[in-house]
Amino acid sequence: MDENITILIVTLLVLGYGYFSQLMLRFNISGPMVFMAVGVFISPLGIGVSHIHIDSALVQTIAELALVIVLFSDASQLKLKELRYEWGIPARLLIIGLPLTIVFSAYIAHLFFPQELITYVLVLALILAPTDAALGKAVVTDKTLPERIRSSINVESGLNDGIVYPILVTVVAIIVSGQNDTQGDGWIYNVLQAIIFGGIIGSIVGYISARLSTFAIRKKWMLMEYKNLIPLALAVLAYLLAEYFGGNGFIAAFFAGLLVGNYNQDLRQHIEDFSESEGDLLILISFLIFGLVFIPATIMYWDLKILIFSLLSLTLFRMLPVAISLIGSRLDMSTLLFIGWFGPRGIASILYTLTIFHEIGSVKDHADIYAAISLTVFLSIILHGISAQPLVSRYAKKHKEK
Repeated sequence: MDENITILIVTLLVLGYGYFSQLMLRFNISGPMVFMAVGVFISPLGIGVSHIHIDSALVQTIAELALVIVLFSDASQLKLKELRYEWGIPARLLIIGLPLTIVFSAYIAHLFFPQELITYVLVLALILAPTDAALGKAVVTDKTLPERIRSSINVESGLNDGIVYPILVTVVAIIVSGQNDTQGDGWIYNVLQAIIFGGIIGSIVGYISARLSTFAIRKKWMLMEYKNLIPLALAVLAYLLAEYFGGNGFIAAFFAGLLVGNYNQDLRQHIEDFSESEGDLLILISFLIFGLVFIPATIMYWDLKILIFSLLSLTLFRMLPVAISLIGSRLDMSTLLFIGWFGPRGIASILYTLTIFHEIGSVKDHADIYAAISLTVFLSIILHGISAQPLVSRYAKKHKEK
């Protein structure tokens, strides 16, 4: 019954927000802010009409499907040929800045939460490392911003979740192997198999699908409406095949999207259209679930220590590695601060947490870890949502495209 009520509320929310979405953006109120707020409102923290738990099968299914689509669509928009010419800033952010962020965050987290094993604080650092450009959408969509800065932030956001996930899978496997002595050293083989099989199967699915679609489109065998359905089917197919053959389905979805997007221009456009409509809806529902189940499950553990760590995660833990990675890039201080600030923590952090929930233990067992994740994402949704358009406008005025 609770799930039916939640579905009804989602339906009404989509209609209501759809009617006034443009108006809300004028007041810097983003979709993730609205959906999260409604989730909290209908949860036990609010009027309590929905009591879905964090370990609900519905929550797990939505989280997995959303993550598959996010990884697939993000990868499909990465134009490998163009990245060869605009790779400078994102390469520095991903190769230098991202590892520094993870190491720095894990080290400070170990100081903040000494009772947690190093593997768990590393999980925390990994979950909070990926950025989510959607929380500051104006940063990647406002054409008044210099193209170099927009594309760099977008590429970083699109790639870092795919880079982090295999590492996260590895660390979680180490944790699980420690909890189950019968596995011995077999976890190493399992992790390598999951990563390699996932990448190979995803690449095969993506390449074959791209070529088959090209042939079908050229022969005019495909109806237009099915071009928007194919991306979802391909993402799910890559995920299921990889899982069946012992690979990691999420890695497979990422590689499938990468191959499809780079070998079929027509499908890439339809994937983009899909992700901006049906995909965005699923992502917004994930923010609703965050407010509905994740915040109520962790809010009692929010305290001053968690707040300080969360604020540091959104500022120093991000800005310092960005500044170090961009040394010698000839970017001025305002650009370094701009890129450093716009590293929102959102959908990847939420979905990673929900998908590994059954592996790393309950909220009560690792309260500080879950509380730090939820409060960091909560603050990011609000702070980055409110600041995106004003800071973009201010930055663009001082940095006209030359």
